[in-house]
Amino acid sequence: MQEFLIYFNMGLKHVLDITAYDHIVFLIALLIPYTFKDWKRVFLLVSLFTLGHTLALILSVFGVISISVTVVEFLIPITILITALYHLFTAGKSAKKETITFVAIVTVCFGLIHGLGFSNYFNTIMVGSGMTKLVPLLEFALGIEAAQLIVVLAVLLLAYILQTFFRFSKRDWALVLSGFIIGVVLPMILQSEIFK
Repeated sequence: MQEFLIYFNMGLKHVLDITAYDHIVFLIALLIPYTFKDWKRVFLLVSLFTLGHTLALILSVFGVISISVTVVEFLIPITILITALYHLFTAGKSAKKETITFVAIVTVCFGLIHGLGFSNYFNTIMVGSGMTKLVPLLEFALGIEAAQLIVVLAVLLLAYILQTFFRFSKRDWALVLSGFIIGVVLPMILQSEIFK
């Protein structure tokens, strides 16, 4: 149980670490068009993101895939930017009109990219073969899922408060939040090692 808590907490901290906020920013970007009544879709998307993230870690642990840290660190804010731009240009439109299949595939792919960003670090802190890393990796993934649900709850609660009590329209919420996220990730992209 002690070992479970170590890796579970590592997953929690991976997402909730304020100094490595890209994970939180992506989740916020993903949640822009949703409210509490969309909880099933939100839970599915967040879980698919975790699945992609975990799959990338598994592929890395078993040596199936390896990618340059510089490239991954560049792609992570790109995925956030794409998500925010998509919601910027579809602001005010119903999220139910988009097919869940398309959004699900994109979310899993973005989860893969984000997982690759953590894979090098995960491989350095975990000793042993791929099989010995599998259980800790799954415990870590549970921590990620729990942390993401905390972020989801906070974002949906903020959206509810602003849209209910302060009369923000869904469209205004999407525009403001998309603009904020774009403003956060553009410097991340421009300061990327890929340009140096």
